[in-house]
Amino acid sequence: MKRDPNDLTANLSKDIPAGLVVFLVALPLCLGIALASGAPLFSGLITGIVGGVVVAWLSGSNLAVSGPAAGLTVIVLNGLETLGTFEAFLLAVVISGILQLVLGFVKAGVIGLYFPSSVIKGMLAAIGLILILKQIPHFMGADEDFFGEMNFFQPDGRNTFSEIGYAFSSIQTGALIVGIISLAILIGWDNEKLKRFKFFKFVPGALVVVLLSILINAIFINYFPELAIADSHLVSIPIMESTQELQNELSMPDFGAFANLDVYVVAFTLAIVASLETLLSIEAIDKLDPHKRRSDLNRELKAQGVGNIVAGMIGGLPMTAVIVRGTANVSSGAQTRVSSFVHGVFLVLAVFFLAGFLNQVPLSALAAVLLVVGYKLTKPVLYKNQIKLGHEQFVPFIVTILAILFTDLLIGICIGLAVGIFYILKANYNSPYFFQKEESANRDIIRIKLSEHVSFLNKASIIMTLDQLPHNCHVIIDGEKTEYIDYDVLEAIQEFKKTAHERDIVVEVFNVKEVSVMEMH
Repeated sequence: MKRDPNDLTANLSKDIPAGLVVFLVALPLCLGIALASGAPLFSGLITGIVGGVVVAWLSGSNLAVSGPAAGLTVIVLNGLETLGTFEAFLLAVVISGILQLVLGFVKAGVIGLYFPSSVIKGMLAAIGLILILKQIPHFMGADEDFFGEMNFFQPDGRNTFSEIGYAFSSIQTGALIVGIISLAILIGWDNEKLKRFKFFKFVPGALVVVLLSILINAIFINYFPELAIADSHLVSIPIMESTQELQNELSMPDFGAFANLDVYVVAFTLAIVASLETLLSIEAIDKLDPHKRRSDLNRELKAQGVGNIVAGMIGGLPMTAVIVRGTANVSSGAQTRVSSFVHGVFLVLAVFFLAGFLNQVPLSALAAVLLVVGYKLTKPVLYKNQIKLGHEQFVPFIVTILAILFTDLLIGICIGLAVGIFYILKANYNSPYFFQKEESANRDIIRIKLSEHVSFLNKASIIMTLDQLPHNCHVIIDGEKTEYIDYDVLEAIQEFKKTAHERDIVVEVFNVKEVSVMEMH
């Protein structure tokens, strides 16, 4: 019997292992993003927990995973500086969540449907490349920047490429050995022949890699101390030894900052940027979903709103649906939202019971996991397929990749979107009407039959065509089959009709509504 991909209980054998893998990827990302944001380390974990335990059940997506996002680090850093205290910033996070709820109720999620497929595929390929490039230094044990760092220009003054050059001159041998063994295991784990055995089918390779990496580093510490991995290249979770320590890590918003206008500026910025990043991530995850399910984008905005309200109330960073976690989720075989919930539960367990154990995990092992995820996102076959689709699809695709690679996710998407819109405009420019010319002894007869739908995007094409008509011709403009003509186009036709006699052009217009044309007297 075929398994229903939406059945929450029937897919536990896939969702629980996938949730564990996402947890292993998300844990250092939560901590790294908090560190880069200038916020308390624990705030990143709070947001990861809320994203898994709360937002997973409210989400409009089956496979997206929410948590703190690298794309918001600059906004958080600036927000903290502007507002002065973390508690005032938490109030901005709560207000941003309320704004996202409003966006969901007014159905603003439809914006996500307007991103061209070529741009979304370019975003996924770019994320894959960035994961590979950014993890190479961690893989070698040579990167001191935070684990979730994604921008081209880094906090230490280097950039993505110069960091790799630096890594080759500062390799930590023990971390590299762990990385290579981890990568070999993960590649072998995906072998179809091994998947026939139940052990390899149900036990995630990432879990084996993490356990083995701890064992290898323990051997290094005891028998080969020169290979022991430095603490700066291990996971680092705050250890909670009592309920009081946990309470000390939780923060409440400063409601006294309601009168501060800067709070609303920060809140509005967070709401807009977080919503855009979420919608982009959801569109991308939907493309990766093997069952091609469509997410409810308005429901997702509401879920993110609730998530940010809850996170802000207990001391968490702002959240989005995060593409790195989502792609790790899909590539690990997740089927339903249970995997995201499981990742949240593991984060809770990590805080209360597993901190000491997880602080022994080398980042080079987790870098190997992300190298595999990155490769799956940016396989050579993806580039070949885009080339086959023609330059209208390939150019926006490759421009998006390069723009994201050399700037950041949102700026890169905007550049790719601009190029995609150019090709959309060009396509509309070429197809708003049927043009037919009949030569005659007296006057050439030119028939222009308008298409079924003529929008303002077609205005430039129609004006250019009318301007280039030869003198002394007979033009017939027919809108018989047209259901909708934009006012701008109607105005352009009337202006042409009004001045055509100056070029000795006879104009007949059928089935096209007349509009008034502005004149100067």
